Amino acid sequence: MVHLVTLSGSPSTSSKTLTVVDYIRETARHKGWKTDLIQVRNFPSEDLLYARFDSPSIQEAVSLLKQADGVLIATPVYKASYTGVLKAFLDLMPQDVLSGKVVWPIAVGGTLAHLLVLEYALKPVLSALGARNIQQGVYIQDSQIHSRHRGEVVLDGQVKERIAEGFRQFEVALGQSSLVGETE
Repeated sequence: MVHLVTLSGSPSTSSKTLTVVDYIRETARHKGWKTDLIQVRNFPSEDLLYARFDSPSIQEAVSLLKQADGVLIATPVYKASYTGVLKAFLDLMPQDVLSGKVVWPIAVGGTLAHLLVLEYALKPVLSALGARNIQQGVYIQDSQIHSRHRGEVVLDGQVKERIAEGFRQFEVALGQSSLVGETE
């Protein structure tokens, strides 16, 4: 069974980024995958601000990430980059925490002007954390994500298609990753 850990970098309680994460988690659960969610906004602010590497909540997150086969990292775009709270969290992670993982980055932003945030801001940090299999990211404009309707996520059709294609590629990478591990 595939173990997917999803990481939401949004500091907001009503987050379009989390809406996308929930949509992808539901897709993974329908495939029989185990999913865990890490929301950086739920960490004690003192742990993040004072770089408490040994905090129980941080250590629990490290453990989840190390157990994962795949990691989805999603962030809203603030000031042309990923969120500061996500940066504070990633700074507390061991240098090899993403080693051997398939990583899928997603960003939600206000305009297409921030389309390259995944390539130029987030991917270098993921590489520094040991990620070598970083999938093609998906950038979504927040105007393409609509409020939940009767518990259902409402996404524009084009967004659903791009997420579905990204998920297929993620799934293939996870399958190849486990095959490589079995033959070594």
